[in-house]
Amino acid sequence: MLVRTGEGAWMVPPHQGIWIPAGIEHSIAMLGPVSTRSVYLESATAVGMPTHCQVLGISRLLRELLIEAVDLPSEYDADGRAGMIMSLAIEEIRVAPELPLSLPLPTGEKLAARCRRFLERPSAQETIDLWCRDLAVSRRTFTRRFQRETGLTFSAWQRRACLVSALPRLLRGERVTTLAFDLGYSSPAAFTIMFKQIMGTAPQNYRCASHCVRDQDSDRRVRRSG
Repeated sequence: MLVRTGEGAWMVPPHQGIWIPAGIEHSIAMLGPVSTRSVYLESATAVGMPTHCQVLGISRLLRELLIEAVDLPSEYDADGRAGMIMSLAIEEIRVAPELPLSLPLPTGEKLAARCRRFLERPSAQETIDLWCRDLAVSRRTFTRRFQRETGLTFSAWQRRACLVSALPRLLRGERVTTLAFDLGYSSPAAFTIMFKQIMGTAPQNYRCASHCVRDQDSDRRVRRSG
């Protein structure tokens, strides 16, 4: 899924999740066959939770808790089994690690517009100097402003943008070689290094793991319907 708000975008890969604080206007685009579970927390329960969107790594325990939670009644006994499930799910959400899959947009109008144009066709070949010429600013001014407004260096933001573009195509079965050259990388190996730095695994391994989880979901639905 690709989640967008006025502040940026968040790529949510299979078997991961996203935390969206209350009151955040957002849109969600499904980039393939998607099955989701949503758990809503009362404001008093969410005290201390992040105040901005985050992509979260979902542990096996949290995954099973969320699957179980959606079948619980909205009014449940807080001291019974349902209450214990929800209490543990909330604690697991609190400690879930944030994944580097956010693409914050700058607050400045011109810089944000340039970022949006880049997202339409991301490329690892675009340089800071090119952006500086487009925006008519010095390299020093650009780098300082970009990091202040996004919280990321330009190179880190650029790599994430390329990854966000690549993930849905990878999961649809496109070849790593095609993705690498489309995104301006000099070789599939260079793309794989970037991918592993952010995701912790090679593109092919990530695709295989995602498909395995999807198959497990299908098996679970079959068992429940049976």
